Amino acid sequence: MLRAVGNPLAGLSDRELAVAAKFAEGMTYREIGETLFIAPTTVRTHLSAIYRKLDVRSKVALAGLLADHRQQDRSQAPPGSLSTDESGPPVLAVLPFDNLCGEERWTRIADGLSADLIVDLARYRDLAVIARQTMLSYKGRRVDVRALGRELNADYVIEGSFQVDGQRVRIRVQLIDAHTGVDVWTVRYDRSANNLFAMLDSVTENVINVLATCHGQLANLRRDAARRKPPASLQAYDCYLLGLEQKHLFTRESNKEAIRLLTRAIELDPSLARAWTALAIAHAVDACNGFTNDVSGSIESWNKCVKQALALDPADIYARIMLADLRALQGDIEAAVEEHDRVLAAAPNDADSLAFLAGSLALVGSDPKCGYELAKRAVRLNPYVPWYYGMLARCSCVLGLHRESLVALRQSAPDSPATLLFLAMAHAMLNETPQVAKINARLKDEFPNFTAEVFISTYPVTNPVAIAAIREGARRAGLA
Repeated sequence: MLRAVGNPLAGLSDRELAVAAKFAEGMTYREIGETLFIAPTTVRTHLSAIYRKLDVRSKVALAGLLADHRQQDRSQAPPGSLSTDESGPPVLAVLPFDNLCGEERWTRIADGLSADLIVDLARYRDLAVIARQTMLSYKGRRVDVRALGRELNADYVIEGSFQVDGQRVRIRVQLIDAHTGVDVWTVRYDRSANNLFAMLDSVTENVINVLATCHGQLANLRRDAARRKPPASLQAYDCYLLGLEQKHLFTRESNKEAIRLLTRAIELDPSLARAWTALAIAHAVDACNGFTNDVSGSIESWNKCVKQALALDPADIYARIMLADLRALQGDIEAAVEEHDRVLAAAPNDADSLAFLAGSLALVGSDPKCGYELAKRAVRLNPYVPWYYGMLARCSCVLGLHRESLVALRQSAPDSPATLLFLAMAHAMLNETPQVAKINARLKDEFPNFTAEVFISTYPVTNPVAIAAIREGARRAGLA
């Protein structure tokens, strides 16, 4: 992270830091706007504020200031650490992919694949991605990854290869720790060459979601590094990452710990917009799952955190989803649906937002079938995230796909009261009485304050189709 004691960059917001870094790397106003989902005029406004705050007059001066502080951070890092700055987002370099075919036309395809990865990875605010123009200078060179990391101040390097053999395309992608040269993640794709560009898009989307989302490989590496630190030395970004991990376990104890860690992140860095958003979600989880005796207090905290997150970053898509659900809770379903539409338009290929949005579409407003399709797409993009399956299960249940709902629930958070509720309802709709009795006993013992009506009123479930399905399932399960 670029912020530190005595660091003039500490006066910049997260959004200004992102704009400054991408502008210094050589991106145009339009490219920065497309990457960060903001208008080019907004980029110009941010840069004006950045120049004023940092007292610089040119792109060269800005780039020099950023480089100086990155180098200062790295010079203070302990030798042999996983990353030179484990308290902040990693710096990622994507090398031009190797064409193993020999034909020039496939070189253009390989270049396009690595370029797409750079553009799509750069959309994630938890990553700093080195610009394509810089990386092109390494094309065709034999590169020592550790030397490259030192040259570019990069934490991780992505390299890959592209090969066509008859009607098959083989693509290899590797994520390498730039400090140790160790390969930390590898994937290989062997696909039909039919409909080549659709196949390439599919590969890109899969790589991005497995690497870059809040459950991706890069976030997991950062969390592992944070866990190795003494608690007293955790920085804001460490607390944010660890808080996210606890939040996604969906138990009373884990959510309490998530709120503690995320509150600490905000105390350490009040401008960390994503921590405000995550804290809003944690308070919503408290309310929706009956984890608290003060539901109205949790909803008030949810509202406060969403407002602060959006004040810091109006483009935060997760905060927008939480705002939509709040609008529904306040009875303004039309405003909720409008927010949902904006989120889907802004992030059509991000598995986290698709899964998050799926539950809202199915239960809050719009069309449950649309939510179901989004949840299935999220699982295809990244099949390793338990709560995606929870959202798929809810959508399936509302649509009457009870057997499919059970399959998804078995891969969801097992100790969540919402998971238990939907398990009981799905078994009941399939007339599987022994399973219903066992789940009901657990619900009444572990979550006595949680009922179908609590879930409906606080999620909130406002879609008439979803309300009818949940109430019928609860009645059949003896939970009404």
